[in-house]
Amino acid sequence: MADAVPLFLYVGLADDKLSTMPRATVAILRTQPSTVLSDYHELLNLAGYRQVVDPSVDTALKINISWHFFFPGSSTTPWQLDGVIRAMKQDGYDPALMHACHNRTVVIDAHLGERENKQLPVVKAHGLRNIHLYEGEDWVHIRDAVGDLADRFLCLNDVYPKGFLIPKRFIGENIIHLPTVKTHVFTTTTGAMKNAFGGLLNDRRHWTHPVIHETLVDLLLIQRKIHRGVFAVMDGTFAGDGPGPRCMTPHVKNVILASSDQVAIDAVAAKLMGFDPLSIKYIRLAHDAELGCGDPRDIAIVGDKAAGAEQWNFDGPFRRMTFAARMQHKIYWGPLRRPLEWSLKTVLAPWAYLASVLYHDSYWYPTKGRSAMREVLTSNWGRLFRGWERAVADETGYCVNDALPAELHRSGFRALLTSFGILATCLKEAPEFSSRRRRVADRP
Repeated sequence: MADAVPLFLYVGLADDKLSTMPRATVAILRTQPSTVLSDYHELLNLAGYRQVVDPSVDTALKINISWHFFFPGSSTTPWQLDGVIRAMKQDGYDPALMHACHNRTVVIDAHLGERENKQLPVVKAHGLRNIHLYEGEDWVHIRDAVGDLADRFLCLNDVYPKGFLIPKRFIGENIIHLPTVKTHVFTTTTGAMKNAFGGLLNDRRHWTHPVIHETLVDLLLIQRKIHRGVFAVMDGTFAGDGPGPRCMTPHVKNVILASSDQVAIDAVAAKLMGFDPLSIKYIRLAHDAELGCGDPRDIAIVGDKAAGAEQWNFDGPFRRMTFAARMQHKIYWGPLRRPLEWSLKTVLAPWAYLASVLYHDSYWYPTKGRSAMREVLTSNWGRLFRGWERAVADETGYCVNDALPAELHRSGFRALLTSFGILATCLKEAPEFSSRRRRVADRP
């Protein structure tokens, strides 16, 4: 590098910027396919995104793919991505300074996922760059990115004694997270804070699972340091209950949320699902660390306040866990931790990746997925998803020319066959076997 100035000195302290912000605000609106585009535009402006997302620098639209197969409530919806892009363009943001952003997970194929969840056509239609962080991007050491802020981590210094890498491109750019409203077998709920997990940590992020709540707080601390602006837009048109983020029971809830406070939007989503936000450890830890507001009593709801006051009374992720979820709990926090967890930090780790793909992709989705989705596939959102390629958009929303429910072209035997290819990719991409390494930028 031409100079000896650490990268972190180029980024203004987000802590200073956020400390001057007013009371935490979360915007929420009810929506439907015919108005969802204008609703997303209204939502973003109700949440004050233009005061947070700097139009002069790149903005990463951090897409969530919790399952490469389509499953309602699991991943960023195409209308969520389309709505945010259209809103930003309408408000004068330059599409040349916007890009879709994907991370890679050894058990999730992001390239398959962006096709199956119909995100890629949206990106192409708007002419945005489509960036997969694990393909040709430079990565930098965390100490070069945040300096002594790393001394404040709750757990990451213990998990990674030699440090870890983060994407260089994140430093100084905005990020807009695009999660969905759903439950999670590790963290009770998942949303804006968890959406940073795949993008910010390196190949061995499964090492953090035993301390996942503390990890999410550390990642929020990093984000507030490195990004110019951090914002979240959460889709609750479908919402997932049960042992998420995959094998859930999806529901049609017709709501969308947005906020510049990552803790607050996760707290409001948790409350909607029927949970006490401050009883969820990652929300409580972030709230106590003053990284955001996790107490619903101190969060201003703007937009449709009646929608924000709903209680859906979800069962949550622990009442009817899948076999895979029960085994994960036993390995990370239960009786199997001592005999098995050590193997996940060695060359033996791919056994766990293969087990996950075999259970979720080769067994659960082909045999149980269709029945779990049946009811919501007949909804207006299910019909919009099926007819996405034929949907006609105007300035307010979509008109679908057919009235058929969503059809799964990868289910049953076809999904089973696809899962075999994913197994091969899983082994190829396993960090324990792969000869490819992240390109590491020169340290100053």
